[in-house]
This record gives sequence, structure tokens and C-alpha cells, in this order.
Amino acid sequence: MQEQYRPEQIEKAVQADWEATHAHRVVEDPTKPKYYCLSMLPYPSGKLHMGHVRNYSIGDALTRYLKMKGMNVLQPMGWDAFGLPAENAAMKNGVPPARWTYDNIAHMKDQLKVLGFALDWSRELATCKPDYYRWNQWLFLRMWEKGIVYRKSAQVNWDPVDQTVLANEQVIDGRGWRTGAVVEKREIPMYYMKITAYADELVAQLDKLGWPEPVKLMQKNWVGRSDGAEIHFPLAPSPLSSGDLAEGLVGEGWGEGVAQKVKVFSTRPDTIYGATFMAVAPEHPITQAAAKNNPALAAFIEECKKGGVTEAELATQEKKGMDTGHFAVHPLNQDRLPIWVANYVLMGYGEGAVMGVPAHDERDFAFAKKYGLPIVQVVAASPPPQPSPWKPSAKSPEDKGEGEGGGRVYTLERWQDWYADEGIAINSGDFNGMATAGFKKKIGAVLAALELGGPRITYRLRDWGISRQRYWGTPIPMIHCESCGEVPVPDDQLPVVLPEDLVPDGTGNPLAKTPAFYECTCPKCGKAARRETDTMDTFVDSSWYYMRYCAPDAASMVDERVEYWMPVDQYIGGIEHAILHLLYARFWTKVMRDLDLVSLDEPFANLLTQGMVLNHIFSRKGEKGITYYPPEEVDIRRDDMGRITGASGPDGQPVEYGGFGTMSKSKLNGVDPKAIIDRYGADTARLYVMFASPPDQSVEWSDSSLEGSFRFLKRLWKIVHEHVNSGPVAAYKGGEVSAELRALRRDLHKTIDKVGDDYGRRKQFNTAIAAVMEFLNAYVKVTDKSSAGRAVAQEALEAVTLILSPIVPHICTALWAELKPGTRLADQPWPAVDSAALRQDEIELVIQVNGKLRGNF
Repeated sequence: MQEQYRPEQIEKAVQADWEATHAHRVVEDPTKPKYYCLSMLPYPSGKLHMGHVRNYSIGDALTRYLKMKGMNVLQPMGWDAFGLPAENAAMKNGVPPARWTYDNIAHMKDQLKVLGFALDWSRELATCKPDYYRWNQWLFLRMWEKGIVYRKSAQVNWDPVDQTVLANEQVIDGRGWRTGAVVEKREIPMYYMKITAYADELVAQLDKLGWPEPVKLMQKNWVGRSDGAEIHFPLAPSPLSSGDLAEGLVGEGWGEGVAQKVKVFSTRPDTIYGATFMAVAPEHPITQAAAKNNPALAAFIEECKKGGVTEAELATQEKKGMDTGHFAVHPLNQDRLPIWVANYVLMGYGEGAVMGVPAHDERDFAFAKKYGLPIVQVVAASPPPQPSPWKPSAKSPEDKGEGEGGGRVYTLERWQDWYADEGIAINSGDFNGMATAGFKKKIGAVLAALELGGPRITYRLRDWGISRQRYWGTPIPMIHCESCGEVPVPDDQLPVVLPEDLVPDGTGNPLAKTPAFYECTCPKCGKAARRETDTMDTFVDSSWYYMRYCAPDAASMVDERVEYWMPVDQYIGGIEHAILHLLYARFWTKVMRDLDLVSLDEPFANLLTQGMVLNHIFSRKGEKGITYYPPEEVDIRRDDMGRITGASGPDGQPVEYGGFGTMSKSKLNGVDPKAIIDRYGADTARLYVMFASPPDQSVEWSDSSLEGSFRFLKRLWKIVHEHVNSGPVAAYKGGEVSAELRALRRDLHKTIDKVGDDYGRRKQFNTAIAAVMEFLNAYVKVTDKSSAGRAVAQEALEAVTLILSPIVPHICTALWAELKPGTRLADQPWPAVDSAALRQDEIELVIQVNGKLRGNF
């Protein structure tokens, strides 16, 4: 056995042996309990970072441990290969996204192999390959047949320079993130998946999952079930006439395409008497009709197109509106309510209209205060607070109020005090004095009897719009024919293959400018037609990849092997995917179940969200923005406590210290695993990220701790080297030993038991490593070097090598070959705990009286 620990030699040799023997290849084996351990597939950006290393080290340690426990464990790997980053890189480098993507996949695959993960590469997939995405298209068509996929026009962020739709996060201060052009709101036809049909099930089944509670809560909030009422506000005649509602003039004069009622949904129908105005979205049919003869309103609508389209943006942006000059009629008290166009109302949410209840809604309150609209309190705390949080206005409380609306008008002092989840109805006609809960139940029935609404359940969740006006994605398998309309691509023509030789230039989707792609024949009538040039949202690709791993060579989308492996027993990935990816994957699984493709309800039985790897951030503000500096290029100054007090850049000029932050390419604070592996070896990198903190907590990067991990492995190598060089010996199998050796064996088997529990049940790998370190400290203190002592030492070092191997497999494979020549570590089971060794003949009891030490025996 060589004296020095040389990881570069050891790891290369061990990995070559794994490759030659197909050590990590897995087949279905009904004689063994199965376990599916999966880490979220990476995007092939070209370079792994330490966050990847940590993520995959967690899964790899669990995989190796469970294999030693006799389980049939699947741990596959693939590539989430479609998406906008490849298009941006293509524009920057002038190469097709396909070439950039495949080059990156090859490079990252080599990086993963160097790290020694026990991945079954025979199941590798890339979502950009036709043999994978053909099944995206195939299932899309089945969903189209069932009505789960449909097409409608929707409002999007449109970049007029790039000629493409932008995601909300790509709109910065109202401008496109890349072009800087003012973003417009446009109505364009898009394909949607009816995820809302599964809303109740997506919430109900969360309680069955072994997921972190915060993730479950995020999913529940995203679905956002709301119980309330639909309320119809009839339109007053337009233009206003002297007619009475009883004369049947409701809605008269509005023109075709405009319903006679404004429909709203409210979770607080008990505040209906507090409605003093109606607010409709700029895209609402009422708004469009009112703007035909109102240039100022038409101009305001154009201004609104530049605003945000998300709830978060609407909550923070300045509330703006314009009076249409028209009115709706309150369904209960017949008051006329002015109809305003408001920029905080979205057409895509609810009915595109809200009843303005400023006394009991923060946005409505801000709007009413700005435009002088009446504010009527209709819910009071029970009993009403004293002193009253409101005071009458200059008008008498009995006055009808300002404008056309009626009811009592008050000036606010503390608006928040008016909002009560539970309270008593006031200023609410026949409902006065009724408790809020009873009001909510009764109002639905009243509205239903009047045929002006009724009880209703809604969801915050919206149907999944999957259309993207981009090139590098799965082509949507639809054909547009002037005679036949929208025609699905026949199954025997799948996949619709994405050409891989196009280079985006930033002026729209290259597919829409490639006749060889979009020119086709209608499958129904045989006439010339146009192929759909939108591609699918890349969340589609990652919504079922875990099933394809189970049957990567199946001639159909899935086969019986999916029933063997699914569900995923342990899913590992970042908390940033806690909502959309997990929600879409759950939805996709349920659709496949309902199409009789699989039998399971949920794809991921257990979820572990690993913490981030953090590093120092250094930057300098200049005229052209912020410049970031890699920590290794910065001269850091520290105080006596080791705290950073200042820093200088490569040019010697001061830079600002921004504390610890997630490793990021943009902030140049990433740590390249290759540099660590070249210097210390893959096992050191793996040991460091697993020992630094519990897996669900963040790791603050520390060069000194990395050095400490390397020193520990060198120490382990030295301990085994000294033992082996003393000559071969069989491990202890029983017999009388000294008290010192009994104590060591007790520590050893307690350590085996604890590490197994830490790996399997607790998944706290840092404490497992600490337990081994503590045991080795006890081991080196043993003075008994007799034959019995050497036998116990052999037992101890064999066990230590086995229980550390899930985390540092290369060094342990090499050490095992020295400890047990002629055998392979890969064939060894998890060491058994000797219950007899755990028995103690003596223990020390400490005596305390009233918390004070009084002795021991």
C-alpha cells in the first residue's frame, strides 16, 4: 500500500473499474425491494457549480447506502435541454442552439463522471432529442382529444423589437430585458392545458406526501381555493335614458358583444352593500365599447398596456383609472354604481371586473381615496370597537352620499380597523345585525333566487399557457388550415421534428421564417396549410422525464417498467422549484393516469429541498453599472475576529463586500468543482459539501473547511496504511478482549447504528460524518496492540471504510482493497450492528440534588 494519499491516481483507477464492470447499471428485479432516488435534472449550461455537487452528492450517498442495505436502487441522469438560454447563447456566439447544447451536455457529463456518482448512464435522456419530445407531442394530442388542451386568445407581454412574448420576469421596469424596448400587452392565440380541472385534487393529495410543510403550503397557496359568490350587476341603459329598470331597459344601447351584466366574483359577498363603484379591466368588453366614442378613454387603455400583468406587479404599481361615464345597477338596493376602468384589474383573473368596496379592500380603498369615490363601512367588529375607528363626514350619515351611489359615507381615520374577517353587518339593508358567516351563506341563495349570481368556488390557479413564440423547444403538433381550422398532426407523422441548424437573430421566432418547416398539407382536406410555429413551454419537458428514465427504450410513452419503479421514492432539488415544476409534474401524472397510461396518483413520494451553496460577493459601482469580482481575485482585510472589514480588487482599488450570497455566474462568486478536484480530489469535494451543514440548510463556502476535509481523508489513509503495513489479520469474530477493546467495539457499533440511522431515516449526513470522526479519535488512542487488539482494529477499519463509502466512495474502494485483498467493496453489505458489543458492564451515574452536583458512582 502506498504511503501517500494520491486522489488523482486512486479516483481515475476506481472510476475506470466502475465503467468496465457497469457497476451502476440497474435492471428491474422483483426479488428485491425497489428504491427510486432522483435529483432534478440539470440545465446544460456548460459548467457544473458546487450547488450541483451538493445536490447530487446527497442523492448518491443515499443510493449507495440503500444498495448496501439490499435494495434495488435506480439513480438516473438526463438533461433539461430546451429553453431560452440556449437561444441567447446562439445569438451571442453565432451558432445553432443545438450545437451549443450538445457540446455542453458532453462537457457536463464528463464533469459528473469525474465526481464518481453512481448514475445509470444507460438511461440518459436529453429533452431536446426527437425520441423524447415526440411523446410530449403525442400526449398533447391525447389531451386535445379529451378537451384538456384548448386554444384561446390571451394577453401577453410583447417585445416589439424581438417580436416575441416575454415571461413576466423578463420585463424590467416596463421594458424588455434584452432589447430595452417598451413592452406592449397583446392579445394572441395560445394553447392551454386545463390544470384547473385538477385543482381540488392537487390540494387534497398534498397531505399524503412526505414533503416539507413549507413546500406543501406554497402549493396550496398557489392553487388558492376561494369560496365566495358570483354577483351580477346589471348595466344601466347606455346612453342613459329616463327609463326605469322595470321598463326593461337594462343594457340597452351597449351594442353587440356586450353582456347585459357585469359579472364579478367575491370572497367577501358579505360586503356587497359596501360596493360604491365597479372597476373593469382595460380589455373588458364594456371598456372597449365605452372607448369607441371616447378618445381619452382609448388613450388610457393604450397607457394601461404598458403596465404589469401579474398580481404582484398590480399590488405595487400606482393605482390609475378613468370613469367611463356609464353605470351598473346594484342587484340588491338598485343604486347606480359608476363604472371605472382600472389598471389594477386583470382580464385574465376572474371575470375581469371587481365590485369596488373601498372600506374593506386595500386596493379599492387606495383607488377610492385617489378619485374621491364614496367609502361605506358595512362590516363592524363584534362588539364594535370603542372609540369608533371612523367619524361621520361633514354630511349627515343619512345623506345619500356623493355621486350617484347611496349609503352612508364616512371619512377614515384608521382604515385597517374597518376590515374584520368576522363581524356584524351594518348599513346592509335587511341583513343588518347578521353575523358575517351567516351573511356569506345566505347571500348566495338570495342572489341565485334573483338570477343575479349565486355561490361559487374559484381558484387562484390559472390554466397552463404552454405556447412560446420561441424556437428552441418542442414544436406544437398542430396545423392551421383555412378550410378545416385547427387540425392535429396525425400520430404516424410524429415527431414533428425541430430543425437543429437554425440560428436565432433576435427578430422573432426563426421557425416562422422557415418555409421548409411551416409549409405543409392539411391532413384532412389535402390543401396547402401552415404548421404551428409556437413551441411548448419547457416545463412540459420536465413534467414527465422521471417516467421516461424507467423505460428509456420503450416503443410507447411508458411501459410496465414504470409500474415497477414509480413513484419516485426520494426526489431532491432546490426550493426554487417548489411551485411550478412540482405542480406541473403532479398535473401531468394525473392526466396520464386518467388516460390509463399509469396507475399512480402522485409522482414524488418524498421531497428533500437542499440548501444553497453560498459564497462572498464583491462588487464596485461605476458609471456603466455594477462590476463583480471573483473572491479569489480580491485582497480581503479582516479584523482580529476574522470578520471582513474591507477589500481591494485586482487593480488595488476598493471594492464593496456584499456578504454571502448564492453562487451565481452573474456575480462571479461561483467555485469551479474542477479546480477543487484537480487539487484535492472528488472525494474531498463530496465530503466538504456533505459535512458543512444539514442537507436542507445553506452552506457558506470556506476554503479552510475544504482543507479540513482533505486533511481528514489523508488522516484516514494514514491510519489504514499503518495498520495494513503491520501485516494481514482477520477481523475480530468473538472471544475475550480487554476492557479497552470492549469500549472501542462498543463505540464502533454505536457508530454503525447511528450512521445507518442518519443516512436512512434522518438523512443528516453531516452528523454521520461527525460520528465517524469522533470514533476515529477514540480509535487512535487505543494502546492494545496485541493480536486481539489488531483483530479489533481490522474490524473497526473495515466498518469505517464501509460506512463512509456512500460519501467518499473512491478512497473507500481503494482502502477496502488493501484491508480485504481479493474482494470488492461494491459487493459488500452494510455492516451489521453487534448487539452484544453494545452491552455495558459498567456505567457512571451522576448524582444531582436540586440541580447541584453531589457526587457520582
